Amino acid sequence: MVAKCSGGRQGRDIWARTGTSSGMISKWRWLMLQLTRQLWVRASLFAVLGVITALLAMVVERFIPWELPSDLGSDAVDSILNILATSMLSVTTFSLSVMVSAYSAATSSVTPRATRLLMQDSTTQNALATFMGSFLFSLVGIITLSTGAYGERGRVVLFVVTILVIALIVVTMLRWIDHLSRLGRVGETTDQVEEVAAEAIAERLRHPALGARPADAATTLVSGTTLSADRVGYVQYVDMAALEAAAEAGKGEVMVLAMPGIFVHSGKPLARFTGECDPETLRKAFSIGTARSFDQDPRFGVVVLAEIAARALSPAVNDPGTAIDVIGRMVRVLEPLALPPEAEEPGCARVHGPALSIDDLFDDGFGIIARDGAGALEVQIRLQKALQALAEAGDGRLSSAARRHAELALARAEAALSFAPDREALRHLARQ
Repeated sequence: MVAKCSGGRQGRDIWARTGTSSGMISKWRWLMLQLTRQLWVRASLFAVLGVITALLAMVVERFIPWELPSDLGSDAVDSILNILATSMLSVTTFSLSVMVSAYSAATSSVTPRATRLLMQDSTTQNALATFMGSFLFSLVGIITLSTGAYGERGRVVLFVVTILVIALIVVTMLRWIDHLSRLGRVGETTDQVEEVAAEAIAERLRHPALGARPADAATTLVSGTTLSADRVGYVQYVDMAALEAAAEAGKGEVMVLAMPGIFVHSGKPLARFTGECDPETLRKAFSIGTARSFDQDPRFGVVVLAEIAARALSPAVNDPGTAIDVIGRMVRVLEPLALPPEAEEPGCARVHGPALSIDDLFDDGFGIIARDGAGALEVQIRLQKALQALAEAGDGRLSSAARRHAELALARAEAALSFAPDREALRHLARQ
């Protein structure tokens, strides 16, 4: 199967439904994705929808040919709307305070890098947006009723719509209550980090160079013009389709040097190109921001998992159980690297890029845990077993990286463990 050099996934939840590729997403769709993940966007859309729905009853009534019950007074609808407006304002304020508390808890007990996933949580955003939209719906309905703009049939239509809104609120409230029991918890947040890390690695297995030709399978451009960054930050996204179009227009080739997750500064090489490619067009294909992004950067998800374990192993927390849990999750995230490659044919023939480094993933995932958990025997035992499992499941590169880190972890533990039988037990496990 040959991957196209355009199109792609539109977000973690949308990607799962469409089955399209994050590695090949066009830049404007990626920017739209970042926008739709913002809490205020969904809340604004629901708020506008609530206002339109309340005003729509005035328009709809003139198109209803049949007679509706006319004994429904304005006071009946007005009372319901008043209750709705008061309660929704309180619920929205309460939900916001709970959300902020959950973010603070995740920042202090998990890692600040995971808070972004909580802020993008669709259940939380839908709940707050529904409450805000319902509040504005009831508020506009009250104002319009007080002006006498609704006729008899309009009041009936508004009453029916109000009942539907109440039903929506009840369903949303039940989901929100269930979600609140897990929001900000260490286990729930770690689940989300593991999910995005596994998705990013699976995507890179399908597109090792994000749709470009892997550098180890193509001629590396040793000559040509170097394209340098013009700002400081992390590469968040690379538009391979734009690079391919620019390379084709300039009758040249492009070698990407800074993949997503790389920290760049002014003068740092982003790419090298040949032909008559326009440097500014090429530079616009690289999105640089102040923080790393999970979408095209599998290493970032692995780093955040390791940070969760490191926070759990700190003297202030002293929770080796969470670190052991993270080690098991790390095995699940990295084990797909041992499967036979099922990469699609690169769709960008004129663009080359480096493939994902297994050594870098292991350094990011296990180096911190081995260092901070060097003095905890239970953590070191789990770490040795996890690395043995990856070594047995993997090919040459995966096995080599796993064995290297097993030796490093053993060396750190021998230097940190003061009880001789503990050291001997760990050596015996490492020799198996």
